[in-house]
Amino acid sequence: MAEQVAKPHIALLPSPGIGHLVPLLEFAKHLVVHHNVHVSFLIMSSGEVSAIQDQLLDSSTLPPDLHVIHLPQVNISPSLNDDTSLITQLSRVCQESLKHLREILVELNLPKALIVDMFSTDAILICKELGVPVYSFFTSNTKGLAWVFYLARFMKEFRFAGLPNLIHVPGCESVGIDELPENILDVGDDVMRHFKRLSMVSGIFVNTWEDLESKSSWQNGIKNDPFYKTLPAPPIYPVGPVIKRDEAVAKSDDYIVSWLDNQSPNSVLLVSLGSGGTLTSEQMSELALGLEMSKQKFMWVVRKPNDFTSSGTFFNAGRGDDDPLSYLPEGFVERTAGAGLVVPTWAPQVAILRHEATGGFLSHCGWNSTLESLVHGVPMIAWPLYAEQKMNAASLIKEIEIAVKPLAVATEAGGKSSVVKREEVERVVRLLMESEEGKLMRVKANELKETAAKAFKPGGSSYELVSSIVKSWN
Repeated sequence: MAEQVAKPHIALLPSPGIGHLVPLLEFAKHLVVHHNVHVSFLIMSSGEVSAIQDQLLDSSTLPPDLHVIHLPQVNISPSLNDDTSLITQLSRVCQESLKHLREILVELNLPKALIVDMFSTDAILICKELGVPVYSFFTSNTKGLAWVFYLARFMKEFRFAGLPNLIHVPGCESVGIDELPENILDVGDDVMRHFKRLSMVSGIFVNTWEDLESKSSWQNGIKNDPFYKTLPAPPIYPVGPVIKRDEAVAKSDDYIVSWLDNQSPNSVLLVSLGSGGTLTSEQMSELALGLEMSKQKFMWVVRKPNDFTSSGTFFNAGRGDDDPLSYLPEGFVERTAGAGLVVPTWAPQVAILRHEATGGFLSHCGWNSTLESLVHGVPMIAWPLYAEQKMNAASLIKEIEIAVKPLAVATEAGGKSSVVKREEVERVVRLLMESEEGKLMRVKANELKETAAKAFKPGGSSYELVSSIVKSWN
C-alpha cells in the first residue's frame, strides 16, 4: 500500500471587507478541493459582522479541510473621525487584530505558508520572525499590480509638478489621468507601507489569467519590462479567475430566479454596484429614470443612497437599516413593474450572472464583479465608484473591449462632482442591450468565458501554476 503524503497546512488572512474576503475564501476552497491542502482561514473583525459574511463562513457550506478561525475582535472607533479614509480604517483594524497573530500561528504549529492580501501586510514582519513564508494574494489585476510597483516613482516625479493627461506606467498602455484613483498623489503612509512590503513576500498570486491581460501588462509588463527587473519584485503568479463558483439561492431569493426564468435569453440588464458601493440621492434618481426611459428589462440591486461617500457600505455589506426602495423616484417601482425587478440591498449576483436571461451588467467594476461577469460571458456598462475601479473600467473598454462607459457632467463650478444624466443612462443601456456594438461585446465576452474556463481547469495555465506551488509546500 502506497504511503499517504501528509497534506500541507496553509493559512490565509484577508483584510476586512466582503470584496477582500470572497476571493481569498474561494482560493482557500480551491486549494482544499483541487490541490489537497489543509487551510486555516483567519478572520479579522472590528464590529458587527454582516449577515453576508456569516453566510459565506458557515461551516456547513465549507469543505472539511477548511477551518475558519476568528481573531479577537478589536475596537478602532476611538481613533476615527469624519475624515479618516477607508484605507486608514482598514489598516488600523489589521494592526490591532494582528497583535494576536503570533500566538495563533504558534498554536497552529506554524503553517507551511501564510497568504495575505494587500492590506494585511503587517503579518509579514511577524512571519519573518517565525520563519513562515508569506505570499500575497493581489485581489485586482496585473495592470493594477504594475501600478502599485510604479507608484513610489510616480509620486516622486509628479508630486510637485502638474500631472500630464497621459501617464506611462512601465509595461502597460498609457493611463489617462481621469482613470486614476482620486487623490492619487496623496495616498498616505498606510497605503505606501503596504505596497512597499510586497517586495518582501515569496510570491504574488494575481487574480487573473494569461489570456485576459495579454494586451496590457502580463506578457510585456512585470514579466519583461526592464523597470520591474530593477526592483526586488517577487515572482508573479496569475492564478485566476478565482471567483465564487457556486452560489446557493436562499429561499427568500427564489423570486429573483423565478423572475429571470420568465425572461428571454440575454434580455435582462443586471444593475449592481458591489458590496460597498453607494450612489448619491441625485444619481440614484437619474439612474432610475434612465432605466425606465430605456424600455429594457432590468434587475436592480438597490441600496440606500449616500451623499457623502461612494463606499458607504464597505464595512456593513448586506445590512439594510431601512427600506432602500423608498429612496427611488415616486411611482418608479409601479411604473416599471412589468419590465424591471428591484431587489433591496443584496442579491445572489453569481446566480443572476450565470442565468441565460442576463445579457448585460451595469457594474462598479470592482475586480471580483468584473471577473464574475467575464466568467459568465456578460458584457458590461462600466460605472466605477472608488479605489482602482476607474483603471479596471478603462481596461474593460479600451483593451478587453467588452464594456461601455456613460459620460457624466459636472454639477457644480470646477467640476468637483458629477452626475450621469437619465438620457445618458438610456443611451448606454440601449447600446449594450440592443445595438450591433453591444452584440459584438457579447461575442467577445463569450470568447473570454471560454479562455477563463480553460485556464482554471486541470491542464490550464492557472491550475497548473497553483499545483507547482503546492508541491513546493510539501
